Amino acid sequence: MAASDLAATLPTDEALVDRLRAGEREAFETLYDRYLPRIYQYVDRRLRNRADTEETVQEVFFNVFNSIDSFRGEAPFGAWVFGLTRRTIAARFKKKRHTTIPLGEDEGEGLDVYLTSVRRDADPLQAYEAREWVSRMDSAMRSELSDEQRTLFHLHHLQNHPIQEIARTLRKSEDAIKSNLYRARKVLLAR
Repeated sequence: MAASDLAATLPTDEALVDRLRAGEREAFETLYDRYLPRIYQYVDRRLRNRADTEETVQEVFFNVFNSIDSFRGEAPFGAWVFGLTRRTIAARFKKKRHTTIPLGEDEGEGLDVYLTSVRRDADPLQAYEAREWVSRMDSAMRSELSDEQRTLFHLHHLQNHPIQEIARTLRKSEDAIKSNLYRARKVLLAR
């Protein structure tokens, strides 16, 4: 079957919205599958934190489901979803929250991405707090971490090297690397 033939057999967004309003759960699942990759990418480019991105994307789809009756069809459904996404992101920024920095091994971002973001987008108070935080972390790294822990932290969290690669390079077990990284993070997160 050609791509154009396949596209002709797929239901339109508007048809899926009508089915969703009629209570058909599969219609929402189809819309979710159809829009998830684009919404996720859109949110991720703005938040740059996997946990926040995943939480926000779920909130977007929760809002889509709960607000489906407000879709009037005056614009394409995709435009409505992205408008709702923008409002959901804006609402998250309005909430008074302290900035968090991911330090878990499953986070793919380093502190350099965070610091670049702070320098570009932060208000003066946020920039000051970020500089203070970096100063405390630097001091703690020098005074409370061993040379090996500093090296591992730098390789994994700042240069984004995978644990397997670090273990292979340093000829240590992955468990030893994970254990040292855990202890280093525990010290730093206490600051």
